[in-house]
Amino acid sequence: MFKELDPILHAQLRLGAMSLLVAVKEAEFTFIKEKTGATAGNLSVQLNKLKEVGYIDITKRFKDNYPQTLCKITDKGIIAFDDYVKALQSYTHT
Repeated sequence: MFKELDPILHAQLRLGAMSLLVAVKEAEFTFIKEKTGATAGNLSVQLNKLKEVGYIDITKRFKDNYPQTLCKITDKGIIAFDDYVKALQSYTHT
């Protein structure tokens, strides 16, 4: 039987952002934007969806008088990502 895929992580951009954050634990918004090729507006909306469910934390601050947005994966996000990967693997091991 196939495992249910988390609909929050199943969206391509959210999955891409989570994949990056799993690897680096914390990243600037601009780094995620560059790596995913997303527009700033779309990425902002998708990151906020991840924040709403508790998969990431978003911190806004100033660095050298410029705004900086940091995204950090939470423990809940790591567990959700691992569960998603395991569920996805169940589709290839039938």
